[in-house]
Amino acid sequence: MQISKYLDPNLIELELMTSFADLEEETSAELSARKLLERKEMILSELVGILEHSDKVCNRSKLLIDFVNREKKASTAIGNGIAVPHVRSMQARDFVIGICRSTAGYDFDSVDGKPVHIFIPMAAPPYDDNLYLKVFKELAEMFHYESFYERIMEAAMPYDIIRAVKEIE
Repeated sequence: MQISKYLDPNLIELELMTSFADLEEETSAELSARKLLERKEMILSELVGILEHSDKVCNRSKLLIDFVNREKKASTAIGNGIAVPHVRSMQARDFVIGICRSTAGYDFDSVDGKPVHIFIPMAAPPYDDNLYLKVFKELAEMFHYESFYERIMEAAMPYDIIRAVKEIE
């Protein structure tokens, strides 16, 4: 499967801009569940905004609600600094995927408790199970290679990320 054909440089963000005004010196363990969810919603809002750069998103607000509701069910942070927020939604006209990076990382309730540095938001129409699941599986396999993760983190331009994906496909 060629994930690279679904990647658009306009949907690749080399540095997420979400910041938290209430940054006290809290560790992940000290973050209340409510505060963690609020922070996740802020990050998801930025990710949805990036997906909105495509013509595949209908209603940004409703898509954000769908992402937040999906995240409430279980964290999409899969560990090793990676999160794949994903949702099937009526707000997606077609499959859309982005790649976003954070040098500092965010607490995103990861299974390993580590900050997330790479976010790969995906949205698809509710009837599009097949492609959605294939891409998810392929991404998981790509990140088994530590060099792939490093290339994403070191990319200077969106095309560097697309090139890294093409070379590993």
